[in-house]
Amino acid sequence: MAEASIVLVNGQVLTMDPEFSVAEAVAIRDQWIVAVGDSIKIQSMAGPSTRVIDLGGRTVLPGINDSHLHGAAYAMTKPPFALDVGYPTVKSIEDILSVVQEAVRTAEPGEWIIGLGWDPGYLAECLADPGRLPNRHDLDRVSPDNPVCLNDFSAHMLLANTLALKLSNVDKDTPEIDLDEHGEPTGILREAAQRHVQAQLPTPTVEQRRKAIQAMIASLHSRGITSYTEPGLGAGGAETLFGGLSGDNLTAYTEMVANEELAARVSVLLLPAPMGGSVAELRRGLEEFEPPASVDPRRLRVIGVKIFGDGVPPNRTAWMSEPYAEGGHGSLCVHGSTPELRVSELQEMILVAHQRGYQVGVHVTGDLAIDTVVDAFVTANNTHPRSGARHYVIHGDFVSPQSLAKLAMHGYGVNMNPSIKWTISDLMDSVVGAGRSAYQWPVRSAFEAGVSVCASSDAPVTEPDWRQGVAGMLLRESKASGRCSGPDECVGLADALRAYTINPARQDFAESWKGSIEIGKVADLCVLDRELVATDPHDIPGLSVDLTVFDGQVVFERAQPV
Repeated sequence: MAEASIVLVNGQVLTMDPEFSVAEAVAIRDQWIVAVGDSIKIQSMAGPSTRVIDLGGRTVLPGINDSHLHGAAYAMTKPPFALDVGYPTVKSIEDILSVVQEAVRTAEPGEWIIGLGWDPGYLAECLADPGRLPNRHDLDRVSPDNPVCLNDFSAHMLLANTLALKLSNVDKDTPEIDLDEHGEPTGILREAAQRHVQAQLPTPTVEQRRKAIQAMIASLHSRGITSYTEPGLGAGGAETLFGGLSGDNLTAYTEMVANEELAARVSVLLLPAPMGGSVAELRRGLEEFEPPASVDPRRLRVIGVKIFGDGVPPNRTAWMSEPYAEGGHGSLCVHGSTPELRVSELQEMILVAHQRGYQVGVHVTGDLAIDTVVDAFVTANNTHPRSGARHYVIHGDFVSPQSLAKLAMHGYGVNMNPSIKWTISDLMDSVVGAGRSAYQWPVRSAFEAGVSVCASSDAPVTEPDWRQGVAGMLLRESKASGRCSGPDECVGLADALRAYTINPARQDFAESWKGSIEIGKVADLCVLDRELVATDPHDIPGLSVDLTVFDGQVVFERAQPV
């Protein structure tokens, strides 16, 4: 028998197979896992050129799959592209202004000042006065001569100063923007209205995108992440921040594969229509899409279409059956002048993508919107029967038991965000009330209904840290208060880990060759610094990744103390 290239022995290998088997060791030859078992057996496969790694009781997991991570957009939220105006860098509106003022000092006259991450749930002035949001006049104090665009943490709302609004031709008559008591723009633009300002921002080159993505993937390796889904690239993302969801990023990924620079497995959902888009835009975007040529499908693969269904609960733009604490129900964010027309438009968009053979992932958060989407999935399949489509609900914050049952019945999935739950759960009490807030992201109910549940960061909304996500699923605690929110929806470690490994592999149509540590699967591994099963859930976010293996090669190794 040929010798292994790498063997890892004397550890706790959580295979993530259907039985959640635990082994001691694993052997790799070239890109493949060739043996899993006890240490004596695996050690016997070592030869003169084999690298032998004594785990000393440490845990080995399959390479982590962050199944909803805006990789290119996340890469371009870092310097030199954007300022960090998120918590804990900023804790008040005055902190935001300090960051902007410092950037203005070194900027050229008229140069855009761009940042990302502010969250009213952590700004002192907003906490003192729930009706207060930062506004254009705040920014004008420190940047009257440089246009400013600051996206919030969710990327569903931005703040612009007066000059940015002027350059973007935004005034009091522009539809769907926030107005103050005098009927003038506040500088806050939500959902599709953001495009007015984002379309004016400088656009990075494909080469700049490639370099940013490479740096971003290196940071993912340090977290044990080897696979991720780019949830929306295409014509519909042309006017997002830095074109973070534009088709230029797919071009960058394609070039990276051709140049053997892509050290991750990337599944792509196309974004043929923008937020607020129409069936006509979706059809046109799909007709104009040209599949990448000569691409390794185990590195880069276009598998589906993303559609924006509604907004997000913190902005009161998720479409809910019951009103928000301050009133209103939100709405769908697709073309149409009435709720009925928007429902019809969304149903048709889903049907078109389904008929063309794509997996459909729909961003949808409110319970009424989710019910609409799930019913549209079922109707599309009844109209045009297709087995194994694996459509899924993206986010699914307030998915109902009825919709969970339908998703399970038809083999559809849900992609949830436990790190966002940890980040905003206290804020959500005031938005939807404590009872509905506790139910948000009902992960246990989803597992028990038989739905294939995936967990993800939605980076750059939160950092791509699966360890915090696992802890969030086990504890349901909040970031600000540490209070447990919705303990009935906690899950065990096995389900939490499945949501970051084998279930995302299924979402990728790739469970036959990745997502678990089994013979014949690709050698993508994550080694932690200790035994995971014995770790207190509160301590999981503090675990270190010691080693990451991708395609049989060590791509990250943490320096050990001397």
